[in-house]
Amino acid sequence: AISLLKIPPSCVDSSTGATPSEEMNGTGNLMDFLDEPFPDVGTYEDFHTIDWLREKSRDTDRHRKITTKSKESYWELIKSLLDAWSGWVVMLLIGMLTGTLAGVIDLAVDWMTDLKEGVCLSALYYSREQCCWTSNETTFDDRDKCPQWQKWAELMTGHSEGAGAYVLNYFLYVLWALLFSFLAVSLVRVFAPYACGSGIPEIKTILSGFIIRGYLGKWTLLIKTVTLVLAVSSGLSLGKEGPLVHVACCCGNLFCSLFSKYSKNEGKRREVLSAAAAAGVSVAFGAPIGGVLFSLEEVSYYFPLKTLWRSFFAALVAAFTLRAINPFGNSRLVLFYVEYHTPWYMAELVPFILLGVFGGLWGALFIRGNIAWCRRRKTTLLGKYPVLEVIVITGITAVLAFPNPYTRRSTSELISELFNDCGALESSQLCDYVNNPNMSRPVDDIPDRPAGPGVYSALWQLALALIFKIVITIFTFGMKIPSGLFIPSMAVGAIAGRIVGIAVEQMAYHHHDWIIFKNWCRPGADCVTPGLYAMVGAAACLGGVTRMTVSLVVIMFELTGGLEYIVPLMAAAVTSKWVADAFGKEGIYESHIQLNGYPYLDVRDEFTHRTLATDVMRPRRSEPPLAVLTQDSTTVEDVETLIKDTDYNGFPVVVSRESERLIGFVQRRELTVAIKTARQKQDGVVSSSVVYFTEDNPQVAEACDPQPLKLRRILNLSPFTVTDHTPMETVVDIFRKLGLRQCLVTRSGRLLGIITKKDVLRHMAQMMNQDPESIMFN
Repeated sequence: AISLLKIPPSCVDSSTGATPSEEMNGTGNLMDFLDEPFPDVGTYEDFHTIDWLREKSRDTDRHRKITTKSKESYWELIKSLLDAWSGWVVMLLIGMLTGTLAGVIDLAVDWMTDLKEGVCLSALYYSREQCCWTSNETTFDDRDKCPQWQKWAELMTGHSEGAGAYVLNYFLYVLWALLFSFLAVSLVRVFAPYACGSGIPEIKTILSGFIIRGYLGKWTLLIKTVTLVLAVSSGLSLGKEGPLVHVACCCGNLFCSLFSKYSKNEGKRREVLSAAAAAGVSVAFGAPIGGVLFSLEEVSYYFPLKTLWRSFFAALVAAFTLRAINPFGNSRLVLFYVEYHTPWYMAELVPFILLGVFGGLWGALFIRGNIAWCRRRKTTLLGKYPVLEVIVITGITAVLAFPNPYTRRSTSELISELFNDCGALESSQLCDYVNNPNMSRPVDDIPDRPAGPGVYSALWQLALALIFKIVITIFTFGMKIPSGLFIPSMAVGAIAGRIVGIAVEQMAYHHHDWIIFKNWCRPGADCVTPGLYAMVGAAACLGGVTRMTVSLVVIMFELTGGLEYIVPLMAAAVTSKWVADAFGKEGIYESHIQLNGYPYLDVRDEFTHRTLATDVMRPRRSEPPLAVLTQDSTTVEDVETLIKDTDYNGFPVVVSRESERLIGFVQRRELTVAIKTARQKQDGVVSSSVVYFTEDNPQVAEACDPQPLKLRRILNLSPFTVTDHTPMETVVDIFRKLGLRQCLVTRSGRLLGIITKKDVLRHMAQMMNQDPESIMFN
């Protein structure tokens, strides 16, 4: 027995009088210091993938401890109830903050967009609409004009008409746009580089288990909120809906840090972020149910039933909060809410499906064009001058947008006008029809009428606006400012849809005796609603770009509040997806994930190749043998050398190098932290100390041998393993469904190699004739 060994005087610690054997077997118990958890074990490095199975297991252990303790005292029972309710509290806080931020963004964008054209003299912080609401001198015919609201030329020179006034207004419009975009790109570049872009590709990657530190941080939240207002107000062809999902997820991450249940478990944190994404879409479109479905269909990787309920609650609270703020003053959650009163007819399915085809073609064109431009930005000098790029694109956009009234206004206002049905009170150019003086019908049921000169003029302007939006959006999305894609895509579709709608309406009016119109469109009836075509076109183009289907239809249905238009929306959404899929399976977000090289294993991808685990595992025949640790013969120095010489994320532990029988797997980070902590807290641990991963306490051969280091606690004793003859189809499925970081390859219990998520992604890229080196991260 160790305790009976004779200890030479030189081996006694003069400061404590304790011998090494006493420290091992007595009160010191230093060898098992890892039996208590310590900081940093269980956390992950930046740009690494989490281990879903381990996170799930840790949460189960935590829950079991809380349940056991809750039976011991009332205080522990109260703590367990608080723990159970913490999820709902987090959802309440996320919903309230997201709704508040969305309301503030809407109000600020409204004011700053109008600031490019003029200013309210009665109150500088009023937008044009708010300014004219408060005026007693506004007439019905000139509802957008009032003495309190003055354009810049009128304010500066006293003249509101004429070439000089037009040129001055034009110049100041461009100047304000350049100022807003310059401020936006400068703030992003200096304070929060992660605040640029849409954010949805990165959110998808993070929710699949990838770590991007700082992407959901406080600075990113603050800068994204401010710069989103500036970017949208600058008049660039971008929207705020995608970035609002990023903002909501930043709110979710912020509140996760208040509760250890979420801050210390990356798997649980991702459940909260899934619900936050739903809240983001809820306030972006005023569509709580659509938000939940968007999170489920488009962004989430792991979506248990509990997350579904909490997403619903977060989306509900966010929508309530936004409704309380009422940013648009119309008791609606979005600017382009609309109600139709005319039913649709079966013959109209033909133009609806044609709009679906247009949406699919636009989606495929946009994705190819935008990815080619973004790739060029990455590989040429263009990427080194992001501020200059933003300034140039803003200048071109503002110069071309001002002359056309449909591109000058904000895109949300444009969509709102295109969606609107032409009632008796509409003053828009699109509603300049020739009225029948003998007409005496209710306001909501105006019959189809011949188009007047204003409609034809509007059609030309809309056709030019369509070409402009199609081209400029390709170059705008992906710049170093917050930029959403939902609104520009919807605008393209809404313009195309409104043009088609007016064409069908005029055909029905002038040729009502044609066989396709005879059965359902009698003279003097209100047959065709051009606004409905705009809505269907918007859904088709958005579906073509993002490949959303169910959530898209529900969002559009919630926007209109009309159940009877679900079939046209479904027909357009499905058609656009089929057409776009014919040109490429990836939507815009998946394409940007691939472009950035993120390790995202898409659940929707199919793997049909007949390869085996042995074809993919490392090491290959030409590579050095696998770096492993032994259970009881590796020294601290050996471990530190292995960590220093390699960049692997973890190491298999075997019985011995000869047998290579697998014991478990240990993570690189945990090994590093454990040795560092042991050197600080445990006396006698030196470079020649032997590291043990065994269950039994190690025996010390001689009393003066260095103190051994037992690291059993950080060893994963149940790593996921497959045999070398497992089909890769099965391996890919396992990685997808279990969210693995790596799996070990064995034959009869003997370790052969390892397959990481990166290896799987590279193999899939290789099988699809793509560059496997494009997968950049671990």
